[in-house]
Amino acid sequence: MNVSIIIPVFNEEAAIGATLEGLIAAGWNTRAEILVVDDGSADATAEVVGRYPVRLLRHRVNRGYGAALKTGIRAAKTDHVLIMDSDGQHTAEMLEDIVRQMPHYDMVIGDRAAGSHQVRSRKFGKWIIRVVGEYLVEQKLPDYNSGLRSFDRQAIANLLHVMPNGFSFSTTSTLAFINLGRTIGIVPIQAKPRVGRPSNVRPTRDGAKTLMLLLRIVMLFNPMKIFLPAAGVMGIWGLSVAVYDIVVSHHARVSNGAVTVMVFAMLLFFIGLLADQISMLNLREQANEV
Repeated sequence: MNVSIIIPVFNEEAAIGATLEGLIAAGWNTRAEILVVDDGSADATAEVVGRYPVRLLRHRVNRGYGAALKTGIRAAKTDHVLIMDSDGQHTAEMLEDIVRQMPHYDMVIGDRAAGSHQVRSRKFGKWIIRVVGEYLVEQKLPDYNSGLRSFDRQAIANLLHVMPNGFSFSTTSTLAFINLGRTIGIVPIQAKPRVGRPSNVRPTRDGAKTLMLLLRIVMLFNPMKIFLPAAGVMGIWGLSVAVYDIVVSHHARVSNGAVTVMVFAMLLFFIGLLADQISMLNLREQANEV
């Protein structure tokens, strides 16, 4: 098969062995290229991986989940890449349907069905991110942060410069592909509880980072979704103050504050237009690279 399976790992000595054994038992080591990217683990993760017939890439220091995926994608030798977690949440059986769909889509997402394991403390944060994300892209989002998904390697390689080095690689890639009009396939999966150490994700700290990444991606691909509402709110505020000054307060002129707010609204609108033109040039450049 023309696919590379990329598995980022960080201090996963308790889980990575079972994950690789499952892949090898299913014959994936002969059907695909398996790359394990050790992101600066301080435990015996690299030694465990070294016992299996897979390709091991190593970071000298911990650089982040996204950085590990970037290393794997750049090192892959095939036309398609498939990323999966190393902590036991994804199994070899889940890969079959995704691989079958790969030739037909630029990205295929393993969509966690009802009953899949989820950390309860993260549900509210994920709901907020979904609401904001769906407003920004104007459509329903698939499982935007699922760690099991495949990409057309050239399509994702062209976007690595806007992908974060942290855990939000999955979320960012989903929004970027939607904004670029890429084709996205969905395959239902049943994610299992993770094995080994607790997750490094912290809902408060990392949720705020993800929201900022959402805004960053929209600024790159559809900035008017941010500037137009902001300009509208400021314009309505300034106009309301002006009406109050003339009608209610019976002033002979509009106050300086109202004029300032309305001018600021106009500036926001025109800055948004400029950002939108820059975004269009960026999209054209991305299309020419395909």
